[in-house]
Amino acid sequence: MATHHLSRSAYERLKAEFHDLTTRGRIEVANKIEVARLMGDLSENGDYHAAKDEQGHMEGRIRHLEHLLDPINHQIIEATDSETIQPGTIVTIVYEGDDDDQAERYLIGHPEEKTAELEVMSPHSPLGAALLGKGPDDWVEYQAPNGMLKVRVLEVESA
Repeated sequence: MATHHLSRSAYERLKAEFHDLTTRGRIEVANKIEVARLMGDLSENGDYHAAKDEQGHMEGRIRHLEHLLDPINHQIIEATDSETIQPGTIVTIVYEGDDDDQAERYLIGHPEEKTAELEVMSPHSPLGAALLGKGPDDWVEYQAPNGMLKVRVLEVESA
């Protein structure tokens, strides 16, 4: 089983979300279900079915967070000043044949790290795995679904 690499901020955010869902969230959904039950016939009660569906989705998210937050399943990564790509670094790459102004920036990390500013690339994805340990001006080849692709690392920075 792969260890999930999480930044301290993502870990704290996920922990807060878990706490919110297991307290306020569960109470809120239970109240919605209770109100819907009072409306009568459950077989044709859309509010009841919607509340039960919401409860199912929320419990799935709770189980997912529980798994991620289990100390056995995650590792907190701290920002480093390394010039090599590793989980928790931001990488700027350009595909072979493209100009440098077409460069793309990614945070190498867990999908839960996603922010509005950066897309996240998993270190377990084909490109993410190929980039690990590389540095500026390195060329990296990786197997994509449509064949071999090549990218050049332009910049590596601490997240």
